[in-house]
Amino acid sequence: MTLSISRKIAIEVLIAVLKDKAYSNIAVSSAFSNHNISGKDKALATALVYGVLDRKLTIDYVISNYVKTPVSRIKPITLNAIRIAIYQIMFMDKIPDSAAVNESVNIVKSSKEKFNASFVNGVLRSYLREPVSLPEGNDAASLSIRYSCPPSIIGSFIDDYGTKTAVNLLEQSLKRPPITLRINTLKTDKSSLIDSLNGEGVTVKDNGKNNALDILSGFDFKNSKTYNSGLFHIEDSASQKVIESIGITENMRILDICSAPGGKAFTMAQLMNNTGEIVACDLYEHRVNLIRSGAKRLGITNINAIENDASVFCENLGMFDVVLCDVPCSGLGVIRRKPEIKYKEVSKKEFEKLTEIQAKILDVASRYVKSGGKLVYSTCTLKNAENRGQITAFLDKHSGFDVKYNDEFMPHIDGTDGFYCAILIKNR
Repeated sequence: MTLSISRKIAIEVLIAVLKDKAYSNIAVSSAFSNHNISGKDKALATALVYGVLDRKLTIDYVISNYVKTPVSRIKPITLNAIRIAIYQIMFMDKIPDSAAVNESVNIVKSSKEKFNASFVNGVLRSYLREPVSLPEGNDAASLSIRYSCPPSIIGSFIDDYGTKTAVNLLEQSLKRPPITLRINTLKTDKSSLIDSLNGEGVTVKDNGKNNALDILSGFDFKNSKTYNSGLFHIEDSASQKVIESIGITENMRILDICSAPGGKAFTMAQLMNNTGEIVACDLYEHRVNLIRSGAKRLGITNINAIENDASVFCENLGMFDVVLCDVPCSGLGVIRRKPEIKYKEVSKKEFEKLTEIQAKILDVASRYVKSGGKLVYSTCTLKNAENRGQITAFLDKHSGFDVKYNDEFMPHIDGTDGFYCAILIKNR
């Protein structure tokens, strides 16, 4: 019996993410480094991991109709073997149902949970004989099952944007996100980079947003000459557009107060043509090192990456023309990239603590802005309490700032991640 290595790895990663709370991207990368597998197997394993994470609540609802025990009580290998099979049957047209079932049964049969092999076979065969229908209503409970998103998040979307937009956001959350790169204008231009990437067998699309390109094919960054030569960095179009909207010019002094891994700082450095100074901060040394290594790869020399607590004012930093605070947030704008975010329960107390940290960072950041300078506040979430609510509260306390820009980017409208930004000008 030859087991499908891709499916076995997918189960391994799902257990790491859903049971042991690992980050999906790190767990996938770690699993691949531990196995010598083909590109085709990597692609299937990745599709299964993110497919199940995207659709976990939907899949578990289906499973619950064929078992007597609560889904959460099923042994981890058994449960995730069933999950990947259900995902293949429901959402992957090119894989025969029989293959999806047999592979999962065989994986369990060869594992320490081999006593559950017949149980896996029975559940999957029952589903194939009598598929369960998903609820069709637009109430939060029905939407939760159809779009695999907790009712609390759906309720937040509905409260902030209405049911129609909430459904649009839920639909987008299950689609494949674009991988967008930012051309390093210090080293190359759009046409030259396209030629270089095409030469590596990488298909890209000019998305019409200045120096941005969307990657349409698989891409091994680690072994890419264009990447290792520093010809681009990865950054979503929304983030790029916001940075371009600030009005950055050469020889400015800029503070990026929550910078790691540094994408926005890299774009600002390019807009400044490597002049002036960008002080890029993070709380932890290993994240500061990410900024430094990224800047070195890109040939950027005007970034000074330092350890700094964004919530505590440091007089020694001085004053700046632009202060960017891309604050920690709930991440609801990027759940299609990090679907496990959906399943991490956040208590009311934890959310209040998060918004308090955001407000504190924004308040501290404002103290570094020189007269006539700009304060930029951004998040990768779509939740009013973290976005417009924070800016409204800030302006109530700080009359010396005026709003230049204040808006969200919506995945279903802008084709970007969910993203929020406000640009404020200090008038005195």
